[in-house]
Amino acid sequence: MTKKIFCVGLNKTGTSSLHEAFRILGLKSVHLKDDQGINIKDVIKNNYLTGENILKSLEEYDAFSDWAKGVHTVDIVKEFDKQYPGSKFILNTRDLEGWLNSREKHVKRNQERKQKNPDEDISWLDVDRNGWENQYTKHYDEVNQYFEGRKDDILVFDVTKGDGWEKLCPFLNLPTPSVPFPKKNVAPKKKSFFRILEKIKKHI
Repeated sequence: MTKKIFCVGLNKTGTSSLHEAFRILGLKSVHLKDDQGINIKDVIKNNYLTGENILKSLEEYDAFSDWAKGVHTVDIVKEFDKQYPGSKFILNTRDLEGWLNSREKHVKRNQERKQKNPDEDISWLDVDRNGWENQYTKHYDEVNQYFEGRKDDILVFDVTKGDGWEKLCPFLNLPTPSVPFPKKNVAPKKKSFFRILEKIKKHI
C-alpha cells in the first residue's frame, strides 16, 4: 500500500490550515469533501463498518483531514495504520477552552442557518460542552496511547500556537516552502464573554 498522511485530531483544530499546507507542498490533499463533492466522513465510516479497504474510492489522495465521524474515530485511525503501514500521522490539536468555544460558535451558526432555512440538511445543532470535553480527553488520550514510543510516526501539531513549516516539513521529509504557513479559520485565542461571566458568578 502507498504511504499516506493522516490528520488524526478532532475538527476545529487547524484542519483547514493543514489541508492548504499539504497542497502548497504539492500533495493531493482532501478535506471533508472529495473532488466530486462527496463527504469523505461518510465514505471512510462506511468502508470501516462494511470491512472494505478503509480508503476505497479515495486512494488517489495523499493526505486526509476532517474525515472523522461518529464513535469509531480511534478504531479507524488504527485501520489507517494497519492498512497503510509507514504512513505519517499528524495529531492536530489546540487548547481545550479554545476548541470548545470554536465548536460552540460553529453550532450556533448552524442553528441560525437552520432557522433561516428549515429544510436545509444540517445535523450538528446541539451545544454540549461537557460531552465535547469528554470526547476531547478520551480521543487524545487514546491516540497518544496507541502511538506511544513511535515518535517518528506521529507529530503533535498546534496551528494556534504557531506551529508551521519548521515543524511539519522535517517530519514529512519535504523541503520548506518560501511562502508563509497558511492560517485558515484561525481565530485569536480568547475566552468568550459569557464564559468569563460564568466564572465571575461562581466567586460572588
